[in-house]
Amino acid sequence: MVILELSESQKHGLIFGGAIIIAGLVLATVVFPFWNLIREDVFEEVEILSNKDGVCYVATQDNVPKTIENCNAQVGDTVTIKFGRDLAWAEIVTP
Repeated sequence: MVILELSESQKHGLIFGGAIIIAGLVLATVVFPFWNLIREDVFEEVEILSNKDGVCYVATQDNVPKTIENCNAQVGDTVTIKFGRDLAWAEIVTP
């Protein structure tokens, strides 16, 4: 049976590496949770304010103007859009 002996520097390196990994996990889950990167989808009924060459612009309740690409709607049409909270782009969806 072979037993692996670690030197003092290897033991200290292993402890230091473990501490770094634990600190990274704590930071990732407590300080900056990854779910903050996943934005909530918002659905809103809006009026098309302008359509310039297939790119529509609308105003939403979050006060962030939205851009909708490949838009066939006309100015004044009411459509339902889906967008991520506080993002500047949206897409038209069928209610």
